[in-house]
Amino acid sequence: MYNFTKFISVLLALIFLSGCGNNIFKRSDVKDNPVNVKDRVRKNIEEGKGVRFNLGKKRGGVFDFASANELWRASVETLDFVPLVNASYSGGIIITDWFNGGKENNRDLKITVRFLSNEIRSDALKIIVHERICSNNNCVTNLIDSKISGEIQLAILKRATLMEKKSIEKLVKERRKKDPRGGDKAIPQDQR
Repeated sequence: MYNFTKFISVLLALIFLSGCGNNIFKRSDVKDNPVNVKDRVRKNIEEGKGVRFNLGKKRGGVFDFASANELWRASVETLDFVPLVNASYSGGIIITDWFNGGKENNRDLKITVRFLSNEIRSDALKIIVHERICSNNNCVTNLIDSKISGEIQLAILKRATLMEKKSIEKLVKERRKKDPRGGDKAIPQDQR
């Protein structure tokens, strides 16, 4: 009985839907419709067939990739001594796993690096260090403000600066290979 009801439902749906196609879709000739997309959109809007949202000028996005960002690469290389739990370039954050921060076996540290800018500046990074102290299966987690965060930030900024310097030197070498005269032809001698 179930199969018969299902068959009748499908048959009725096909009968009703086959009649709808004549009113919705009209065949059109190529000579009646513009080939250019902009012309076709304009024609459809004039005939009331479409909607257009003009949201301003179209611009391409700015795409920065982790391999091109010296600050990101320097952070990952500086924190390579500890496993990372989260390293999200698009989110601008690196979070390490808990690791033993010294001689004490019951004290672990976790480092979070937040990227506030892609530029190599002292205020481009925020380093947060958490401390977890465990005793008798009871753990207490605290945010610590110590010189560790400043030292990590300084190490990252130094490494990023060196990376940027090397990439600039490499770019200058490549450009000098293309123009053996060093590209000085556009700048007169007295203006250098």
